[in-house]
Amino acid sequence: MEERSLKDMQREVDAYISQFKEGYFSPLAMLARMTEELGELAREVNHHYGEKPKKDSEDERSMEQEMGDLFFVLICFANSLNINLDDALELVMEKFKTRDANRWTKIEEES
Repeated sequence: MEERSLKDMQREVDAYISQFKEGYFSPLAMLARMTEELGELAREVNHHYGEKPKKDSEDERSMEQEMGDLFFVLICFANSLNINLDDALELVMEKFKTRDANRWTKIEEES
């Protein structure tokens, strides 16, 4: 699979959603969908790393699929609010590089 930028992903999702009359859900509905997808990811993480094994009757769903579902809804949410995810990531990375610059112990480079 070829690499795509966030901008490419946002365009791809927009092209997909734009083919339907209903378009994007409202912000509140989008947040509810995102919460639902996050819960499904949490359930998978709990099955793999927690103390709650899956029931025999439960489908095997991968964390990759659950993260993909969550990411799709996040892109939909950003698109519906005209938020450029490249810009959003740049803002948060700048925050971490400045505010949190000395918050954690850095791995020392070997000479």
